[in-house]
Amino acid sequence: MRKVLIIGAGGVGQVVAFKCAQLPNVFSEIVLASRTEEKCQAIAEKIKTQLQREIKTAQVDADSVAELVALIEQVQPFMIINVALPYQDLTIMDACLQTGVHYLDTANYEPLDEAKFEYKWQWAYQEKFAKAGLMALLGSGFDPGATNVFTAYVAKHYFDEIHYLDIIDVNGGDHGYPFATNFNPEINIREVTADCRHWENGEFITTPAMSEKRHFDCPEEVGDYNIYRLYHEELESLSKHFPSLKKAQFWMSFGESYLKHLEVLSNVGLTGIEPIAFQGQQIVPVQFLKALLPDPSTLGPRTHGKTCIGCYVRGVKQGKPCSVYVYNIKDHQACYAEVQSQAISYTTGVPAMIGAKLMIEGQWLKQGVWNIEQLDPDPFMEAMNQYGLPFQVIENPKFDAFE
Repeated sequence: MRKVLIIGAGGVGQVVAFKCAQLPNVFSEIVLASRTEEKCQAIAEKIKTQLQREIKTAQVDADSVAELVALIEQVQPFMIINVALPYQDLTIMDACLQTGVHYLDTANYEPLDEAKFEYKWQWAYQEKFAKAGLMALLGSGFDPGATNVFTAYVAKHYFDEIHYLDIIDVNGGDHGYPFATNFNPEINIREVTADCRHWENGEFITTPAMSEKRHFDCPEEVGDYNIYRLYHEELESLSKHFPSLKKAQFWMSFGESYLKHLEVLSNVGLTGIEPIAFQGQQIVPVQFLKALLPDPSTLGPRTHGKTCIGCYVRGVKQGKPCSVYVYNIKDHQACYAEVQSQAISYTTGVPAMIGAKLMIEGQWLKQGVWNIEQLDPDPFMEAMNQYGLPFQVIENPKFDAFE
């Protein structure tokens, strides 16, 4: 049993806290910290009511290494589960090194002033963590996270070489708002408006965001959706760790209402990340827009429908072409009934708990900085089935969108 410190009290933080609290034999003590402790206290009260388990809360500014170090020294956790903003990854990693605790996150670092998603900043910590005898597990969410493990799992069990990878993220949920984002609006909008990059023939090709569109029919009657090509950080690590890949792409579904609103907001400058002068002060347009939009953590009770997220992988086995589609489907209302969050937060938070569990139990505990697909996928996949994200595998499917 180990003590964990969770940093971040948004929708994902709530799921991680709930799922850790469900496993007292693994997570002996849980501390939930955020810039706003009232958010942590509200989550703690929900957990106490629903699970009859006490968790502790704390206030911390995750931009401050000094504040993080002080809190870590007070709490003395085995590891940090970082579900704060991606801008704060490096300060939290620095604090972990100073205090000798392990680290896990769900999304790679990006600079505050540039929508640039790269692992180079965190990969640069490899020697520091290895010398300290500590582990940093990167990207233990769903995408990145489960999608990386899906890729590693099918590469291990179904292929001799994988050549083509399409990660397909469909959210068939409806929250009833004309425009809202299912996770932090600032991060979401930065992600979907950034230039697209996909891996092809040994290099990344840059194209305009969402300029490539396909149509995908989800299994199990989830529905058929328009999907658009985006850049997502797991493409960088997967293309590195699976050098046999000839082409790798990431696709996400968007409804017409979302796209129309996003186009207008972009045209009037509200998705911008450069500060502008307004009434004597500097504001960042996308941060102002975030304040106007619904808080994603409040979408749970009103979101209906299902997510369908998976990997379509093609390659060769014993010299013959083959393909595999591995995926998870999750119902928004089922997630809300269990942890009072919608499925986007759930599908990110559960893999974070699973990664932490495997580190605590020693199955994944290694020195240095690791992307999740570098580790044995089997115990993670088994845990997905056990803790709320069951997966399915279809061998040799045919998807017209990718043939």
